[in-house]
Amino acid sequence: MQYQYELIESDPVYRGFLKVNRYRLQHDLYLGGKSEELIRERLEQLRAVSVLLYDPNLDRVVLVEQFRIGAVGKEKIPWILETVGGFTPAGESDESVARREALEEANCEIGRIEHICEFMVSPGISVDRISLYCGEVDASNAAGVHGLDHEGEDIRVVVMDAEKAAAELYTGRANSTSIIIALQWLALNRERIRKKWLT
Repeated sequence: MQYQYELIESDPVYRGFLKVNRYRLQHDLYLGGKSEELIRERLEQLRAVSVLLYDPNLDRVVLVEQFRIGAVGKEKIPWILETVGGFTPAGESDESVARREALEEANCEIGRIEHICEFMVSPGISVDRISLYCGEVDASNAAGVHGLDHEGEDIRVVVMDAEKAAAELYTGRANSTSIIIALQWLALNRERIRKKWLT
C-alpha cells in the first residue's frame, strides 16, 4: 500500500467557537485499490498546550477543576480535574502559552519547564493536538479560584501530594487525556525530575 489519499472537496460547514469542515475524499486500502468516496466532518484549527504544575520541594502537583460541557450527561458531576491548559494562538509559542495559562488559571509562576510529548486528541474527528509539559512551581501558596471573566472561566486550584494525584488515575477524577498522560509521566519520571530540579 502506498498510503495515498485524495481530498476531492472541502466545504466549511460551521464557523463559531469551533470551526468544522466537511471533506469528500478517497484513500488507499490495505488489500489494494481505493476506498469508495467518503464524507467526513473535522474540527479545525485546534492546537493547545497543557502543563502539569509540579513542586519538587513539596512533592506536590497543582491541578485545576472546572465545569466541562463534554462531561454533561456523561459524568455524575461535570466538574473535571485537569492540568492547566489553553489554546495556542497564532504567533505565540507553546512554552509561552504554558507559562501564561499557569498564571491565569492557577496563579503560579513556572520556573524550569520540561516538554513531555505532543499527541493527537481525537484523530477520528479533529486536528486537535496538545503539547504537554511539566512545569516547576512553588505550590506552598497555590489556592483560590481563578480564570478570565471574558472567557467565562471559573477555575478552582487543587493542590495534591504527587502520590495521591497518581491514585486519582482511572477513578473518575483524573479521567481526561492530558492529566492521565501527565500523571503517568510523573510517576515514571518523578525521582529524575526531583533530582534535576532540586540541585
